[in-house]
Amino acid sequence: MIPANAQPFFYQVPWRSGSVHSGEHLGIQRGPGDEFSKHVSLVNYPDARRLDLRQTLRDPYEQVQVRVFKQEASTPLYAVCDLSSSMQFQGQASKLETVQAVAASIACSAHENSDLFGMVSYDHAVIPHLSQAPGHHAHQSFDTIAQLAGFHNTRKDAQGIVEATGWLGQQKGLVFWISDFHFSLSLIERGLNGMSNHQVIPVVLWDPQEYQRLPRFGFGNLQDPETGLQRTIFFRQAIRSQFAEQFEQRKQALDQLFARFDIRPLYVAGHFEAGLLSDYFEQLIH
Repeated sequence: MIPANAQPFFYQVPWRSGSVHSGEHLGIQRGPGDEFSKHVSLVNYPDARRLDLRQTLRDPYEQVQVRVFKQEASTPLYAVCDLSSSMQFQGQASKLETVQAVAASIACSAHENSDLFGMVSYDHAVIPHLSQAPGHHAHQSFDTIAQLAGFHNTRKDAQGIVEATGWLGQQKGLVFWISDFHFSLSLIERGLNGMSNHQVIPVVLWDPQEYQRLPRFGFGNLQDPETGLQRTIFFRQAIRSQFAEQFEQRKQALDQLFARFDIRPLYVAGHFEAGLLSDYFEQLIH
């Protein structure tokens, strides 16, 4: 059964898939399809249904010619899910619930387009029971995604992204990296290098309440979500403004890093709607 938060979205890949399995994307393998490739002799491609009488009459070697078409092929889609401690944040929406919604929409879209869906979840390391190899099993995909609801950890960093890249297959695919990216730029860069064989779509989950829900005046405790360390700060308007400014500076740093890899991120503030991803791919095309 497809969960309610599994909303399909439009996507398109800009490369030819090398898969031998049929799908909805341009491929390189010959087979049933609408895209003409070339003419070959009937001896080399014995399919009389593709006979081209006009080309046969033109052939100087008087060989029977048939039309060869390229088969539309499938491609894998991956949801790479950051489950480190900072992803436990609850603001306008729970970050983990948003991860679920994004992953469910990716799985739904993949299965609707005869593509493969794979999932890799990690915190300090890859979490095997919340990961699965790419396949066409929709029921298994949604079952794995549903298990994210009960996940909880504290003081776990995101070092597992380095291991997670090794769980991706060799065939080029779309990789949706779902995270708040509240870890070092050097670690993000290592993750991007490990995914260089794929097209990466960073889905950045930032909730406005992360930097807006702060004490207006007086003492308050701040906890580092990755390490669990706390410190006491005396809040005033200048400090609140500084937090907002630091988030803006962080966004600029992320944008610059992604641009080095020719990647454009998708920022999700609060609740997720599948239309955000449809708009993302529409803008990539145009």
